[in-house]
Amino acid sequence: RSLRVLDGAIALFCAVGGVEPQSETVWRQADRYNVPRIAFVNKMDRTGADFFNVIKMIKERFDANPVPLVLPIGTGDIFTGLIDLIRNEAIIYTSEDGSTFEYGEIPNDLKEVTEKYRKFLFEEVASYDEDLMEKYLNEEALTAEEIKSSIRQATLEGSMIPILCGSAFKNKGVQRTLDTVVDFLPS
Repeated sequence: RSLRVLDGAIALFCAVGGVEPQSETVWRQADRYNVPRIAFVNKMDRTGADFFNVIKMIKERFDANPVPLVLPIGTGDIFTGLIDLIRNEAIIYTSEDGSTFEYGEIPNDLKEVTEKYRKFLFEEVASYDEDLMEKYLNEEALTAEEIKSSIRQATLEGSMIPILCGSAFKNKGVQRTLDTVVDFLPS
């Protein structure tokens, strides 16, 4: 019942279980009431976590357009941080409870996958704004503000679902998700 009055929603998915039946029911209701949403893939610190499988499941089961804004650095016991695709930098958690972190270089073994998903993000963003499309095709740099503005527009229209990940239990990725609520969902 509450979906009728919501301005925006965060859809939570388990990194191990993926899209579950109850999630499908709530998602369809959100579609019915045109509720803009972002998705958070939780429990990246658990054994068997698979961020990319959850993205695939969201695409297949909901016929949605999930677009990752972050990528995990490791999974399970070695989940140590995130890669911010908008700013192209790594966020490394320096404490077990996620209260402290530092920005740094993207690990070498993740540079290729980062570039792939960053290109996908830019293509999606450019498809919602003619000026950005022109800049992208001319290989000009897109600013973080331009990217965020386009993501917000696409999210509010329901044509893009920004995807984030982390571990709520260890408070990793939660700050980034709250920033995303402010940046991309209705005020």
